This record gives sequence, structure tokens and C-alpha cells, in this order.
Amino acid sequence: MERRSLLRAAVLGGTSAALGGTLWRGAAYAAPAQPGTGPYGPLGSPDANGIRLPSGFTSRVIARSGQRVGSTSYTWHNAPDGGACYADGTGWIYVSNSEINPSGGASAVRFSSTGAITGAYRILSSTRQNCAGGKTPWNTWLSCEEVDRGYVYETDPWGTKAAVRRDAMGRFKHEAAAADPVRQVVYLTEDVTDGCFYRFRPTTWGDLSSGTLEVLVAGSGTSGPVTWARVPDPSGATATRSQVSGAKRFNGGEGCYYANDTCWFTTKGDNRVWQYNAGSQTIELAYDDSLVTSGTAPLTGVDNVTGSSSGDLFVAEDGGTMEICVITPTDVVAPFLRVDGQSGSEITGPAFSPDGSRLYFSSQRGTTGSSSGGITYEVKGPFRS
Repeated sequence: MERRSLLRAAVLGGTSAALGGTLWRGAAYAAPAQPGTGPYGPLGSPDANGIRLPSGFTSRVIARSGQRVGSTSYTWHNAPDGGACYADGTGWIYVSNSEINPSGGASAVRFSSTGAITGAYRILSSTRQNCAGGKTPWNTWLSCEEVDRGYVYETDPWGTKAAVRRDAMGRFKHEAAAADPVRQVVYLTEDVTDGCFYRFRPTTWGDLSSGTLEVLVAGSGTSGPVTWARVPDPSGATATRSQVSGAKRFNGGEGCYYANDTCWFTTKGDNRVWQYNAGSQTIELAYDDSLVTSGTAPLTGVDNVTGSSSGDLFVAEDGGTMEICVITPTDVVAPFLRVDGQSGSEITGPAFSPDGSRLYFSSQRGTTGSSSGGITYEVKGPFRS
């Protein structure tokens, strides 16, 4: 689904306005039912888990750091971060990274067709500060190390195959990954203040053992055409972001999500959501809080991002007001949920169950503000389809 950027809404023809987090131009943008409430309506009072949700939605706690998951014998990891869901027969699996250093890694929770927890287990061990990552079309999980000269590890959500380090995907401070099956590439973000946006072109699609790492090259503006240039030395002996003249800089690359010929990614340093239009090879802004000219920006501390079948983006906040905000295809930006009483934490790992009826995410440090206080949640309700 084509998404009209907020930047274009603000600068193309006519007068822009900001109302409750919605930017629109003339009749091209539809206001939410109430200012600032978005397509799901206003948030209610905190539930028993301290989660504010729209009417019709409920939450439950799936796992807590240092405690057994459900009735299993598996102890959930500290600092839960990026995650994804996988179909598993009539049920599904949710995987989650552990952003601690050393020992990071990743774990998984298995669910039955009714949503009951039927298992939990480790899928990656002995790595460093595994932050975000991405799901591949062949149903593996790419777990990314957010350390200098960090690696990408390809892991098995079912925990039966050993994880494999994918050196060809480059050594840098990795954050997230998103696979583009049309162009047969994997996009990668870099979490440093002068980071870059990369893509990896495997020699053979479905096999990440070899290929070409490329970096996006563009002008200094926020929109326009781009090109890609090969990174001469993916090993990072010289920082990958410093090897190609003209490589575009991004201020703290975070989440990354691909759908419908578009890769969306976030930059926390300037609180922006970018969109790379793969078909036209252009880049532009999908959200920029500096464009909100009245009131308070509805989305701050942008971090992990995912999407739903409706074309909505769900962007998690690192700090901010501890919200997951929705950005609709008509550029309405509004809170979908808020976590109360956890201001020392951040929201991580949003991912939808295969049928789109449940959203999983974590509060990385929970109520304690410590990596050992992480809480992983499930939200169920009438998501738009």
C-alpha cells in the first residue's frame, strides 16, 4: 500500500495543519474520530498489567526476566528486545533477543492454536548485546549484535538447528534487518550517530553465507533518489560507514520493516521514520516530529517498528511516554497503547501473530529499570485487517 509521507503533506501545495498528532493537507487526509485518538479510539485506564489500551483490547504477561515461562521449566532472558512471530502448525512461535553483554542471545516461546503457552527454549547463546534483527522469508531469525564490529547470527526459531554467524553481512554496530524478497536483498540499520543504511545481496537468495554488502549513497537532504555502493571490506577493520565516499548518514538507526516495495526504518537521534521506496530507489520521511507545529509530538523516542496487514505501522518508543504508536496509510499518527509506571524502561520487539489478532512486545526493564526486570506482553483484540 502506498504511503503518503508526512513531509510531503507539509510542503506540497496548500496549508498544513497539526491536530492531535495528525498532519494532513486539505481533504486528502482523514481526521481520526477524536483528535489524537487514531483509528482505534482513545486509550482507556491502565489494566491490571498497567497497560492503557483502546476499547476491545486486552493484555496478558507472557514472560518475566529471571522467571519460568508459564508452566515450562525455561527461565526467560534479561533485557528482552527485538522479536518476530512464526507460524508453527496451527500455533505460532514468538522469538525475542536479549540485549545484554556478554551472553546476549535469543529465546523463543511456543503457543498452541488457542494461544496457550506450550514451550519455551533458547535459540542463540554466547553472543553480545543482541538488540533487534529481522525475519527471513525462509523462516529464520536474524539476531543482530549492537556492539562495535558486531555480527548477524541466523537462528532457527524452532531451536533444532544451530545458529550460524553470517560474516558476509558485515561487522558494525548492527540494529535491525528486513528482507526484501522482490529484490532479494536484506536491509540493515546501524545504531551510531553517524551510521548508515545498508543492504546485503546474497549470492544465492535463501543462503546468507556469501554476497555483497552495499551502503546507501544520497545527498544531504531528506528526500530524493539514491544509489548503492559496495562496501569494500565488510569485516569492518576500517568502519564500514567510513569506506564509501558519499554514504548517507543517519542519526542512530533503529527498527527496520519491509512491506509492499517499501522499507521503513527509524532513527532515534532525530526522531524520524524514514521510507526507502525500493521500486523507484528514492528515500523520504514518513514521520518527523519537527513537522508537528502545535501541541506535543505524538511519537517520540522512535525505536522498533512492525506493520499489520492493514498497512498500519506500529512504532515502539524508547522512553518517550512508553507508547506503541500507529501510523496509518493516511498518515494519522496516534498512540495505540501506553505502559504506565515504567518510565525507566523502553518498549521493544513488537510483532504480530501470524493471523494478526495478537501483538507481542516487551518492556525491556519493566518496573525496576533494570535489565533483570524485563516483561514480555501479549495484546489481543480487533486489529484492523
